[in-house]
Amino acid sequence: MGIRLLFRQRISRALTLTVLALVLAFIVPMQAQAASSSKSLGIEGTVESNPPQNAPTITFPTNNSSFTELPVKVTGLCQSGLLVKVFKNNVFGGSAICKNGSYTIQIDLFVGKNELVARAYDKLDQASPPSNKVTVNFPVSQFSGTNRVSLSSSFARKGAAPGDKLSWPIILSGGTGPYAITVDWGDGTQPDIISREFPGTFDVTHVYKTAGVYNVLIRATDKNGEIAFLQLVGVGNGEIADHQSAPSATSTKEITKVLWWPAALLIPLIIIAFWLGKKHELFSLRKRLERR
Repeated sequence: MGIRLLFRQRISRALTLTVLALVLAFIVPMQAQAASSSKSLGIEGTVESNPPQNAPTITFPTNNSSFTELPVKVTGLCQSGLLVKVFKNNVFGGSAICKNGSYTIQIDLFVGKNELVARAYDKLDQASPPSNKVTVNFPVSQFSGTNRVSLSSSFARKGAAPGDKLSWPIILSGGTGPYAITVDWGDGTQPDIISREFPGTFDVTHVYKTAGVYNVLIRATDKNGEIAFLQLVGVGNGEIADHQSAPSATSTKEITKVLWWPAALLIPLIIIAFWLGKKHELFSLRKRLERR
């Protein structure tokens, strides 16, 4: 009887330890995973890299072209994802993001000869080699001669988080006031209309509702009907909505998953361990009664 009792005790202890080990093996990793999912941290940084090696091209307009109407569309080939800036006589004339290996930028021109060059820029604002040079001509205006109205900015690209106000300084020069200015922010909203009495620097503001990259087109008309254009790149910062994309690594949303099959496997073992423990308890009680 003593050997049988010892055997049952050992079986009961072994099963109990097995059940506890299985419970810990499943519960501890699940808790660690839940904690990792609910308290994950994202670290962002900028890694230095070489500037873009491939120069963009200007395929239109062609060399020695002449224009009498504005704006002029400058198109060419480029490396996708980079910011392309077009310069006229070494002065910034407009920008766009290269998409699908090409770009289109609407620019105005100086009166007379304009030498056009394009460069591509990465996120660190590192420039690629210059494109081919294209020379175009714009005749003297019948109204303002060489002092025609123009627009410029120190920022080719500017962004803000969706819902936050984006403020952009614009430089208005030349021409004759007053000026009527429209700003199309590229997101389908109604263009802003601004009136300016004198040239100088002023701010245009906008709030993007969703993340994205938008072509911003600014147009200024002076008292004499002369027109200036400036195309820029506005950015709604953040991840662009895509329902098919994987969850972000910086997400802090807690995801709770219930795994039922480990519990289903443990139920029979728990019942057996309970039954053996109960049998052992009854056997011990019976032995004590017999001794009395």
